[in-house]
Amino acid sequence: MSATTKVLIADDDASSRLLLQKVLERWGYQVVAVVDGQEAWKVLTQDEAPALAILDWMMPGLDGVEVCRRLRALGLDDPPYVILLTSRADKQDLATALEAGADDYILKPFDRDELRARLLVGKRFVELNRNLLEAKTALERLAVTDPLTGVLNRRGILAGLEEELSRAEREGRALSVGLLDIDHFKRINDLHGHVVGDIVLRVVVERVQAALRSYDSLGRFGGEEFLIVLPGLPAERIFPVLERIRTRVGQTPVSVEAQQVAVTVSIGGAIYRGGTVDALIQAADEALYRAKAQGRNQTVVAGVAVEPQSVAV
Repeated sequence: MSATTKVLIADDDASSRLLLQKVLERWGYQVVAVVDGQEAWKVLTQDEAPALAILDWMMPGLDGVEVCRRLRALGLDDPPYVILLTSRADKQDLATALEAGADDYILKPFDRDELRARLLVGKRFVELNRNLLEAKTALERLAVTDPLTGVLNRRGILAGLEEELSRAEREGRALSVGLLDIDHFKRINDLHGHVVGDIVLRVVVERVQAALRSYDSLGRFGGEEFLIVLPGLPAERIFPVLERIRTRVGQTPVSVEAQQVAVTVSIGGAIYRGGTVDALIQAADEALYRAKAQGRNQTVVAGVAVEPQSVAV
């Protein structure tokens, strides 16, 4: 956290508020000053809210303790660090403030060295919390990401499909999926080596992603199989969309150093018409099996009679 950390000051006493503002600005803080608890609440619940807050206990409208109580009730992952400024020195009062959600307190009239030290503690706390949140987010992302291709792994794509299925049920939206398999992938590994095989996987992913919409999802379902989730795609559009993906993947060989590796894919599609995720994927898998049985480099959609337009290999 930089020296320009934003701090909210809420105090209905103009002289006290102005003194605090001048002291904090001298220390390099960016100060937002308000006159009561209601204004403090608005500032602390807006986007880009201050990371630190110094609230007077006694204010019109909402007092400092009530602002703390409401903030904690929000259950924010990245809450502001709140210091209560009060003339109350009774231990029971201070316990009440801390139980309401205040992180710290300082007695009036405040000692500048003490206030500066407590603000530094608050800055360190906020910075540590944000670092932990970033680490948590990174770990969560790794848990659902395929390390080789960078797309969702099986767990991640299935979770996404569950969400889209629930949305389709709730909103009455169309939903389709495609199950893509790289043709003769074992032969590619055997002839060219696993390093080349890995490159082929990554290139196939790049080509598929280039053919998808921003809100479609792609995940590695297992080995050389990939699951494509296509929300909002009506039944009459699923075959041309999947066929475009198949064509884009196979239209040019994959160049690896001096080698030109021909790559084609087979795709099975299915349209959601009720039921479970497992049933939807099974329908796509059965369509994929038919695509392979017809000679590979094919697109077949379950329940849709379309003459194959591709060249079998």
